[in-house]
Amino acid sequence: MTEPKSTGLSANAAAALSYVTFIPAIVFLLTPPYNSIPFVRFHAWQSVFLTIGAFVATFVLGILTIAGLFFGAGFILQIGRAAWYVWPVLWAVCVVQALYGKQFKLPILGDLAERQVGLL
Repeated sequence: MTEPKSTGLSANAAAALSYVTFIPAIVFLLTPPYNSIPFVRFHAWQSVFLTIGAFVATFVLGILTIAGLFFGAGFILQIGRAAWYVWPVLWAVCVVQALYGKQFKLPILGDLAERQVGLL
């Protein structure tokens, strides 16, 4: 990894911080020297796509849960509850992998991130 010279933040730390929320990810995508490091850009884009995916999944599961309450489909509530446990674990895995300098690629979202960075 190429380390930024002007700050004390390593590329691995910047990539991991991209997953804290989408805000650091956007900052790293827009500010030099981080926007010129493919490793940081990949993780920042993957974080943005993961946030969008979490939002869409939460919205859809919320609507399905409301519909399930009216129609007695309790299993939808269980799916929603499972999703609340999966997202933080998924984010934690991404943070740890980025800290160790690995380009951990999530299915579908990792491919989108690679396209944005130009790695494909």
